[in-house]
Amino acid sequence: MPDLVLLRHGRSAWNDQNLFTGWHDVDLTSVGEAEAREAGRLLAAEQDLDLRFVHTSVLTRAIRTANLALDGADRAWLKVRRSWRLNERHYGDLTGKNKKETAEQFGLEQVTLWRRSYDVPPPPLAPGDPRDVAKDPRYRDLTREQIPLTECLADVVTRVSPYLRDVLAEDLLTEGVRGGGVLVVAHGNSLRALRMLLEHLAEDEIMGVEIPTGIPYRLRLDQELNVLDAHYLGDPAAVAAAAEAVARQAG
Repeated sequence: MPDLVLLRHGRSAWNDQNLFTGWHDVDLTSVGEAEAREAGRLLAAEQDLDLRFVHTSVLTRAIRTANLALDGADRAWLKVRRSWRLNERHYGDLTGKNKKETAEQFGLEQVTLWRRSYDVPPPPLAPGDPRDVAKDPRYRDLTREQIPLTECLADVVTRVSPYLRDVLAEDLLTEGVRGGGVLVVAHGNSLRALRMLLEHLAEDEIMGVEIPTGIPYRLRLDQELNVLDAHYLGDPAAVAAAAEAVARQAG
């Protein structure tokens, strides 16, 4: 049966500063690098997991996490695909702002709505805002309509869904590698979108799903990509504590 492993990038510089990051490109901290290496150790310890492909977003924090984790799992040679569709959700005008300070300014209820509701996006970037990534060369082949100025989770589900259907499914089910595994290294909200689609989670259920950094989440799938089993690797108490830390970021 195919295996899909979802891994959120290790802690980044803006995670440490508790800033909304989105499509802004930042690197890992030393803690994030250590989380990535530990993720590789956890992957290597899964003796029945045969990774064959890796997919990442086009953002540095996901790419470096993948590289470090694959080194630790002795899978640096895997075939890699990268896609903007696996990017973090775009936080619009919240990009670069401190989460707790934003909660103090707009109220915790409003910020929680922006962060965790399914279909309420943050305020968009204004035209010409220097935080707009339209001129970034990694997006040169995208249309203006494909490069968001803000996103809600529903928007992320919309852009991730065809990638799951057309790209991930191909690697999971390609004849000759059945039983192999696919690793996706991405971001909290793009991974939440994948889990919502694969685990058939309702809008109110996905609101409560927190994705900790640097801890692999393994899904065993059947040939129709139905989930047979899903669990985090490693110590359950550590996973719970890491998820709770994510939930507390806005105060």
